[in-house]
Amino acid sequence: MEQTVTRTFDILEHTLKEYPREDAIAGKRDGKWYTFSTQEYNQKSHQFALGLLALGLEKGDKVATVTNNCPEWCIADMGLAMTGVVHVPIYPTIGEDEYQYILKHAEVKMLIVGDAKLYKKLLPLANELELTMYTFEKVEGAKNYQEILDLGESEKSNQEAKLKDCKTSVLPDDIATLIYTSGTTGVPKGVMLTHKNLVSNFVSHARMHHLGKDHRVISFLPLCHVYERSVNYHFQYKGMGVYYVGSLAQIMSAIKEIKPHMFNSVPRLLEKVYDGFVAKGKELSGIKKSLYFWALDLTRHFEYNKKYGPVLRLKIKIADKLIYSKWREALGGNIVYIVSGGAALQPQIARVLGMAKMYNLEGYGLTETSPVIAVNNPSLKEMKIGTVGPVLEGVEVKIAPDGEILCKGPSIMKGYYKAPELTAEVIDKDGWFHTGDIGILEEGKFLKITDRKKEIFKLSGGKYIAPQMIENKLKTSTLIEQVMVIGSNEKFASALISPNFALLHDWAAEHKLHYENNKELIQLPEVIDKIQKEVAKINKTLGSHEQINRIRLVCEEWTPASGELSPTLKLRRNVVAQKYQNLIDDIYSVGK
Repeated sequence: MEQTVTRTFDILEHTLKEYPREDAIAGKRDGKWYTFSTQEYNQKSHQFALGLLALGLEKGDKVATVTNNCPEWCIADMGLAMTGVVHVPIYPTIGEDEYQYILKHAEVKMLIVGDAKLYKKLLPLANELELTMYTFEKVEGAKNYQEILDLGESEKSNQEAKLKDCKTSVLPDDIATLIYTSGTTGVPKGVMLTHKNLVSNFVSHARMHHLGKDHRVISFLPLCHVYERSVNYHFQYKGMGVYYVGSLAQIMSAIKEIKPHMFNSVPRLLEKVYDGFVAKGKELSGIKKSLYFWALDLTRHFEYNKKYGPVLRLKIKIADKLIYSKWREALGGNIVYIVSGGAALQPQIARVLGMAKMYNLEGYGLTETSPVIAVNNPSLKEMKIGTVGPVLEGVEVKIAPDGEILCKGPSIMKGYYKAPELTAEVIDKDGWFHTGDIGILEEGKFLKITDRKKEIFKLSGGKYIAPQMIENKLKTSTLIEQVMVIGSNEKFASALISPNFALLHDWAAEHKLHYENNKELIQLPEVIDKIQKEVAKINKTLGSHEQINRIRLVCEEWTPASGELSPTLKLRRNVVAQKYQNLIDDIYSVGK
């Protein structure tokens, strides 16, 4: 496929010519799916661009969007791109201070929000900053995005020549978007990504698989995040039909209705899918239960491109007919690939999905790298469980002497907006971007992330602890939902654990334990003992200095809304440490 796409909005002409379809992009309103054909998508994006020009917006101006996923976001995104207006997508879940900082720092001229709830939340701020605000959904008393489309239609004859000039003037090196990273510390940084950054990246990872114009996908991770956005461009570029799911609660019903062939996910959601499979087995009894767990146990043999012996092949065939086919059915029956990113996926989950022929494409990248640096690649048969796959075509990677992953290539950001000194901290004079992640290249090819450079700490005895690796192992216990390993400058490592309360309630009921609430539940000696045993199992797989010596359970679930997790479900260590300082003090004051 020759590359005719050099700017994000070139996707529209490309798909119109190569892969026109009736359901290019789709959304759900009032319980019903509605679609835009490739032709309508193209036409509405142009109409939106004409409307922006009629409103007086110019190349280099900034427009922010705050919404859950919907096809209208794509129409706005393409319209903004072809006028040279910079798109500033913002999470719908952040706090007021962060909104204020981003909108001011980016000098946003216009704000488009998703629904009535977001309109109400952001109206005072929009008034204070004198921003024009529109909504994607119809909201009483609010300007609607349809008004921009209507204006574009009525002003077509006046603005058409100008739009043509605008599109020609947008160069691959121009900034397409400004994405503010939710930084686990400090104020958010505005990452400047050009058309070339984004296009070079999605054109490369679009080559990883054979799916295309005959396939459908669902999109539910936030489009304001570069991971979902980049793969979303990739889906469109390949002519796949993209169905947008507005909330995580609708995922399972969307999977059953759309029967997608592929989707993007994060490990947390795949852990829930896996927990669902395990729970299903526990509901069975007798021979059915034995068969189910026999089939589940068989998945430990799964490796990509592995030749199984005749006996194992037969066992897998039987297990597939009886059990794995049901797992495929639970995810719509058509899944070929599930992309996973944002954090490390537990190998056992990749094996379970893989054995059921739903192959997991685990990848790795950062906002600053547009985002993919490496990803497991089925088209080249280069896939390895426990790694994030080979380095993406067009990207260079080297491992620094201290283990840090450095990378170079066309997808490295232009820099941080209004922060040349911060840019200089991460991009060195030779153009290498310093990721802050520690990793190795297995077999000289497969990148494996071992930890975050900043998160590694030293015990008082001088031994280093890589907390993320230990946390991922601890989370293989179904009873541990979230965990933070601590112990910097202390004699030993410990852990704060937020249990999986749904499972813990069932376990407590089985054991006839009485409690009023989660606070009482986590103080029960039986519960502490049970989780301690789970930790002890994992300790056996760790080096002696890495073992978790003491634990403390917390009664809260950690979520992005309550602040312990970032919007991409990464642990905000500073927030957790501050919130539970008394527990940490308690751990380390014992026996001092």
